[in-house]
Amino acid sequence: MVKDKPIAKLSYEQALEELEKALESLEKGDRNLEETLALFERGKSLLNRCRDLLKQAELRVTELNTGDGKIKDLENDS
Repeated sequence: MVKDKPIAKLSYEQALEELEKALESLEKGDRNLEETLALFERGKSLLNRCRDLLKQAELRVTELNTGDGKIKDLENDS
């Protein structure tokens, strides 16, 4: 189960899915205060994980783009 994995080990898709489920649960409002706070805290961590992974992806795309609209060929790039 994904919830058993440390957040730092989750893929973007896994973190986003768990975040969506956490939001649904929080919106229902059927948890006690401690559970709500714990879920909110995990949700913030999941959001940060998603943001970090998106930033990494953006940096990779930027590195691949040479600025002239062409994509670098990393296999033949020395």
